[in-house]
Parts: sequence; structure tokens; C-alpha cells
Amino acid sequence: MTLNLNDSHIECTYQVVDVSGLELPVERRLEALGLTTGTQITVLNKKQNGALIVKVRGTRFALGQHIAAGIQIEEATK
Repeated sequence: MTLNLNDSHIECTYQVVDVSGLELPVERRLEALGLTTGTQITVLNKKQNGALIVKVRGTRFALGQHIAAGIQIEEATK
């Protein structure tokens, strides 16, 4: 079952299914930072304004609500 990153839970690990719901420059920037299809992403914190702090490939990112809404995820298989 896929959901968008805004629907994730803190301290859970997910796998990125699709990043194509964003504007092309944003999508390309995320790919350059290592957030690509199949990558595991861990949600570290959710801010009250909708921003997320996530861990991708050992690096922490802050993603705004609009960007997080364009990232489709599913629960990671162990």
C-alpha cells in the first residue's frame, strides 16, 4: 500500500516508490541528494507546520509539506 510522505509515522522506515509528483527542478534536486526510487527513508520528526525531518542514506533532510506530499512511499521490507 503506497501513501505519501506526509502520512508517515515518526521513527518508521519506508521505501520510496515514486518522486514524480513534484516540479522537475525539485525532483532533480532530490535525486542529486540521493532520494531516488527504492531508497529507504526514516522519518525522524514531524513539525507542527507540516515539515518533516528525514534520514536518507545517512544524511538528515528537512522537507516542506509540499515536497513531502509529492513523495510516494511504502513500508520498508526488512
